[in-house]
Amino acid sequence: MSESVKLTSYTTKGGCGCKISPDALSSVLKNLPAPASRDPRLLVGVETSDDAGVFQLTDDLALVQTLDFFTPIVDDPYWFGQIAAANAISDVFAMGGKPVTVLNIVGFPITKLDPGILTEILRGAADKVAEAGAVLVGGHSIDDPEPKFGLAVTGTVHPSRVLTNAGAKPGDLLILTKPIGVGIQTTAIKRDALSPEKTERVMTVMATLNKYAAECMEGYPVHACTDVTGFGLLGHALEMAEGSQAGIRIFADEVPVLDGTRELAKQGIIPGGSKSNFRWVSDRVQFPDELDEVGRLILCDAVTSGGLLISLPAEEAPRLLDALHGQGISWARIIGEVVSDHPGTIQVVSKKS
Repeated sequence: MSESVKLTSYTTKGGCGCKISPDALSSVLKNLPAPASRDPRLLVGVETSDDAGVFQLTDDLALVQTLDFFTPIVDDPYWFGQIAAANAISDVFAMGGKPVTVLNIVGFPITKLDPGILTEILRGAADKVAEAGAVLVGGHSIDDPEPKFGLAVTGTVHPSRVLTNAGAKPGDLLILTKPIGVGIQTTAIKRDALSPEKTERVMTVMATLNKYAAECMEGYPVHACTDVTGFGLLGHALEMAEGSQAGIRIFADEVPVLDGTRELAKQGIIPGGSKSNFRWVSDRVQFPDELDEVGRLILCDAVTSGGLLISLPAEEAPRLLDALHGQGISWARIIGEVVSDHPGTIQVVSKKS
C-alpha cells in the first residue's frame, strides 16, 4: 500500500462528511407522512432525535439499532477505520446497550486507490469491533469516487434499562467524558495545519470507545445520556433539554477542549458543520457577554466520535466522576446542570456558581 496517499483529499470540494444540518433535515422529514399508528414495541423512535432506535422483542430483551458513516477525516486508513467504528458503535453505548453485531458500509474508488488502503480501513474497524465485544457479520460495498466508511450496529438492552436523551431532571449534574474541538482539529488536518503530535492525539481521542465510560455508568441512577457528535456539545445538549422539557446550564470554563483548538479557530480553521450548528442553536442559547465568537463556535464544534453527555443526580455525579477517572477517562468533567427554568433552552455561563 502506498504511504503517500492523502485520503482526505478524496473528499469532494466543500464536503466534510458532516451530518445534514438539523434545520435541513427537519425540512425534509416534515414532508413525510406520519405512521397511522405507532407499534407499541418501538420504545425509542425519531421523536426526540435520540442516538438509536430501540425495539422490544420480549419482556427482557430489546434491540438497539443505529447506523453511521462518513468520508475520511484523517489520512491514515487504519485510524480512519478505527474512528468510524468507534463513532458508530458509540450510539449503542449511549442508549445503555451492548453492541452485538455490525455490518460494514463501504464506498471506495477501487480503480483509483490501492485496494490495500481499503484493507487497512477494514482492519482498523475490525479491531475496534472486537474491542467493543461485537461481531462483524458482513456488509455492503459500492465503487464510489469518494471514499466513505461506517457501520450499521445492532445491540441489546433490557427494556427497563434503556437510556435516552429525554430523561434529564432538574437538579441533575452533567458529565462529559471526552474533549471537544475535534471538528476544528480534523479540519486542520485536511489543511496540513496540525502537528503530527496533535494529529495522533485527536485520532486517539476519536478512536477511544465509549464502552469504558458506559461500563462506569452501570450501577448509577443515570437519568439521561447521549453522545456528542455532529451537532456539537450545544446541539446535543439542546436535544436533551428539549426532550426532557428542562433547562440546561453549561459551565463554559469546565468544558474540556483539546489543546490548540482556540488558536486554530482564531485562524479561521472551523468546519462548515460547526458554523451550521451555531446558527441552529443561537436563538435557544443564551451566551455570556464575556464569551467571544470563537468560544461560542467551539462549544458548537461538530465532533466525530465524541464523549458521552451524562445526566444524573447531583449527589451521585462526583462518585461517577471519580469512577471515570479511575478507569483512565481523565478528560471527564462536570460541565453543567439541569434546571427547571428556561425549559428547552440552554444558558451558558463562564464558571460554575
